[in-house]
Amino acid sequence: MQLVHRSGPPGDRTEDVLVSDVDVADSTLEQARGLMFRRSIPDEYALVFEFDRAEARNLHMLFVPFPIDAVWLSGTEVTHTKRLRPFVGLGRGVADRIVELPAGAAEDVEAGDEVVLVED
Repeated sequence: MQLVHRSGPPGDRTEDVLVSDVDVADSTLEQARGLMFRRSIPDEYALVFEFDRAEARNLHMLFVPFPIDAVWLSGTEVTHTKRLRPFVGLGRGVADRIVELPAGAAEDVEAGDEVVLVED
């Protein structure tokens, strides 16, 4: 599975692959653990959290020793992005899907853009 970023006005949209290795945290346990206790995150990796409805969602970096980029989505539309610092980073946004990526991977992603999961 790939994570694809689409930006720009209709008719002049650009499309870029953000990462090519995506895991979905399906269970409550996987969502609670997230990236905690890992030593690093590969450059081409993302962890996706999916929820039933869009509402305010929090992220924390407790026990995560490396920075990440976080993207909050409502459907496929980006509602918020933030770089989170190791151990102390906090983020909040409205979403029914949250994506955690290596720091810098979502540098060009902005609110209003689209981020979609695409099968390889």
